[in-house]
Amino acid sequence: MSEGQMMNRESGEQGWLFPYSPSRKPELIPPIALAYIGDGVYEVAVRQYLLSKLNLRPNHLHQKATGFVSAKAQSRILAIIEPRLNDMERDIVRQGRNAKSGVPKNADVQEYRHATAFECLVGYLYLSGEQARLCELIDLGIIGMEQEKNNQSK
Repeated sequence: MSEGQMMNRESGEQGWLFPYSPSRKPELIPPIALAYIGDGVYEVAVRQYLLSKLNLRPNHLHQKATGFVSAKAQSRILAIIEPRLNDMERDIVRQGRNAKSGVPKNADVQEYRHATAFECLVGYLYLSGEQARLCELIDLGIIGMEQEKNNQSK
């Protein structure tokens, strides 16, 4: 373990969930790799959000989680938070959207690219140690999605 990783283990200075420092600065990590970690971080955020609710039946949790983590949902969340992004965050989103990756056969290409862009932003903010901003944007997206669902059911 490197000295930097050992410092993180002892101090937790970045606020990461685990003591493993990235091999390079977040700005130098390819967008697809940022999306890779962003996907996991966002999944944990959604699960934690769902556990804060009253209905904890496993089947219900899974169905609700799918409504937040699908490519369609992540694309919608990006649309909700995009007006609040700063220039640096917009640049990260652009890089994620333009990243070369395969698109699953059952996915809409534009939704999938926007979902990748959202995950890229989540990964970048997480690895940059910008936990407050990460939580702010995820919360904004989740609340926006919940409001849209409530408006549709009326």
